[in-house]
Amino acid sequence: MNKFKQWIALGLLSLMLIKVWVIPLLYLDFEVRRDYIVANLCVNRNRPQLHCDGKCYLAKKLAALEEQEKKQAEKDYMSKLLFQPMELKSYELDMPSCQLQESNLVSYNFLLQVKISKLSQDIFHPPAIV
Repeated sequence: MNKFKQWIALGLLSLMLIKVWVIPLLYLDFEVRRDYIVANLCVNRNRPQLHCDGKCYLAKKLAALEEQEKKQAEKDYMSKLLFQPMELKSYELDMPSCQLQESNLVSYNFLLQVKISKLSQDIFHPPAIV
């Protein structure tokens, strides 16, 4: 089982290194295959006076790679926004229990001094015609 985990870790590490080394590997590929690129893939191969030497092909590949990375970053950002589950947190308020003693309680005794029937006649009546 330990060997299996090592192989998985090695595979994931190699995938991460490939992601990091894409641009240097693209330059290496360009340098190794420069003669083939200049002869067959260069946009300006019919105009040797421009001395492009395949740099247009390299620039096109780098631009495509950058565009692909932008699209992937945008896709990742949108997926995080749309599909990320909302974090539901519950909070508990832990308060010490407080027991009230009867001596601490204050009681109020309200006596209704105003008669409600008199109030309702003063406020609720039809509008007077003047």
